[in-house]
Amino acid sequence: MLTRRTVIKLGAVAAAGFPRFAIGQTAKIRIGVMLPFTGTYASLGEMGISGLKLALSQHGNKFGGREVEIVTLDDESDPARAPSNATKLIKGDNVDILFGTVHSGVAMGMVKVARETNTLMVIPNAGVAAATGPLCAPNIFRSSMTMWQPAFPMGKVAYDRGYRNVVSITWKYVAGEESIAGFKEGFEAAGGKVVKEITVPFPDVEFQANLAEIASLKPDAVFTFFSGGGAVKFVKDYAAAGLRKSIPLLGSGFLTEGTLEAIGEPAEGILTTLHYADTLDLPANKKFRAEFKKAYGKDPDLFAVQGYDAGELLAVGLGAVKGDVNAKTELYSSMERTVLDSPRGHLAFSPSHNPIQDIYLREVRKGQNIVLNVAAKAVSDPSRGCKMMPA
Repeated sequence: MLTRRTVIKLGAVAAAGFPRFAIGQTAKIRIGVMLPFTGTYASLGEMGISGLKLALSQHGNKFGGREVEIVTLDDESDPARAPSNATKLIKGDNVDILFGTVHSGVAMGMVKVARETNTLMVIPNAGVAAATGPLCAPNIFRSSMTMWQPAFPMGKVAYDRGYRNVVSITWKYVAGEESIAGFKEGFEAAGGKVVKEITVPFPDVEFQANLAEIASLKPDAVFTFFSGGGAVKFVKDYAAAGLRKSIPLLGSGFLTEGTLEAIGEPAEGILTTLHYADTLDLPANKKFRAEFKKAYGKDPDLFAVQGYDAGELLAVGLGAVKGDVNAKTELYSSMERTVLDSPRGHLAFSPSHNPIQDIYLREVRKGQNIVLNVAAKAVSDPSRGCKMMPA
């Protein structure tokens, strides 16, 4: 009688270099998707899983020759429940792979469980540095970015445009603080100075006192990280305070990603750096956008791209081991070597399993993020604290 325990043992034999048994490959590969499907980040979760499903459909709903089953769980962006939710998927639903998430706090709970159980995990959005820094592991991969990655190149862009004294402002939480740190590192390395770092309690959107302080400091420019509704409110308030014409506003790309329709005219002229733009003139991007629109009746965004690339990364890795999820050494090695022709451009992976990717300088023109140029080629996060990084 072939039990699940027997299949696992057969997979271990295969990983050791012995022939794989076809009978062990008849079961479906189960991917446990933990994303927010309700609440503030629900739209991001839906885009992420839609991207994954599009990639899967392009491979005939099979990875490595085996059918794939997706098991979904709404993580509700609740870090406190993340470890139990991840454990439920792995031990209760017997998933082979963890896929998630948006919220960095939830991702950290998932990383903990993935490391303890040696379960392959792919992060399609959360940018918290620790996941591929001090907590990096052979079985943890990221298809998105760290918060440092798109912000760091803006430092040199700002200096090259003549700005020498800059004020930063963000919410006081991990994503904002790591984004500001990335910009500051790049800007000060170029010779500039961040003269004031303003933080606002998360998720407050009352900025009047902060804007008055910025006006009194008279910096050459302001760098900011806000996203979603906070980004909309900040950009509108910034313009209403009369700062827009006298103090240029710069941002990590999330400031104007998915927010332009809500912001309207006050966003015009804002410069941001990010690893994607809808208007990228690349064959892979045009193909992806057309196929996503055909499949779902709407245009994709960055979050869909990141979910799609996560699916493509899994397709390559599982293809190399013919779907044998227990051939972990070969599987992870194949994923490490993967180079994708992504909608965002050339996409490779660092020893810490972060994306190595171009970061684009974008300007808002007529309600679109228009790519001006490549702000930095093949940017790789330093992954400080990761023991898998070369010395």
